[in-house]
Amino acid sequence: MPILKKLKGETDLRVSMAGLRLGDKVLQIGSGDPRLIAMLAARVGISGQASALVPDDGGAAPINRAAQSRGVLVDVKVAPLRTPPFAQGWFDVVVIPALIGAMRPHERVGTLQGARQVLRVGGRCLIIESAPRGGLGALFSGRALDPHYRSQGGAEAALRAEGFKPVRTLAERQGLLFTEGVKPDPAP
Repeated sequence: MPILKKLKGETDLRVSMAGLRLGDKVLQIGSGDPRLIAMLAARVGISGQASALVPDDGGAAPINRAAQSRGVLVDVKVAPLRTPPFAQGWFDVVVIPALIGAMRPHERVGTLQGARQVLRVGGRCLIIESAPRGGLGALFSGRALDPHYRSQGGAEAALRAEGFKPVRTLAERQGLLFTEGVKPDPAP
């Protein structure tokens, strides 16, 4: 329960790890925690832009409610995750919370390719997921991860496979794993 209380505050670890500045353009892919994009929108302010991409209307409604309750603007689009309806190179940061590890391989590839397309050169893709658990915790966690995802290198390998570089694990804190990849300049 202490983690949930921490997540409600302004000092949410996920928001801090996103490293956003006033005026940045941020996209959250998926609707895992609708409050997250509302907190990210508050961080980028009125001079920035916060958007969310969800695969269905059921994911859009909670995000709209969270944004309204926080008093921020979030542009929510309903579309396939592999084909974001945003301009190429528009976003500074793409945040993908609690989604990539549970996807089938072809969905994961499509989602990361879509994220790369909408990022500007030098933009960052931040994957936030539950840290791996061992022992009895792994048996009772209830997470439905792709069985080969972690054994094949997890988020780091997935980001590298889609052309992000450099890629690095930023931290493992409060039961969360933060992995970041940067969209490189296509010119050598």
